[in-house]
Amino acid sequence: MKEQTELQARRERLVLDHFADETRQDFDAVLGTFPHPHYELIPSGEVHDGIADVRQYYTDTRRAFPDQRHEIIQLRHADDSVIVEFWLLGTHRGPLKGLPPTGNSFRCRMNAFFIFEGDRLVCERVYFDTLTMLRQLLVGVPAEAVGPLVAGLLSQPAAAPKPETAAA
Repeated sequence: MKEQTELQARRERLVLDHFADETRQDFDAVLGTFPHPHYELIPSGEVHDGIADVRQYYTDTRRAFPDQRHEIIQLRHADDSVIVEFWLLGTHRGPLKGLPPTGNSFRCRMNAFFIFEGDRLVCERVYFDTLTMLRQLLVGVPAEAVGPLVAGLLSQPAAAPKPETAAA
């Protein structure tokens, strides 16, 4: 196993502190890990840029999942980043982009790329499978309600039902 460089050790400490501060919901400390906070959520195409926007993202997600937390699986280093594979867990207790709270818990495997310029964190880019999370959150929701709820999450209007065509 290759020994860590001093730069890798500093980056890793910052990322581990970032994760711990998120779980404690010490968002001032989390925001302090960036010179300019910037999140990219790849599955949804969302970008949260700047202190106010990222703070609102934290507020919205913790309203939906007040017990949100992480379990780190593996941490890897690349030339310009620290890559973290982790489980994200939480219980849906508040609204999430039009999805009313279901009370269901989720556990979703994710990857986050913490992109650095030197030892400065410039971006957290998160990849995850939305369907994995939705399948867990929507357990027990009546089938007829799933389409409109998912459309709301995707910020798209629900597709209108196709009209019945008369048989010729």
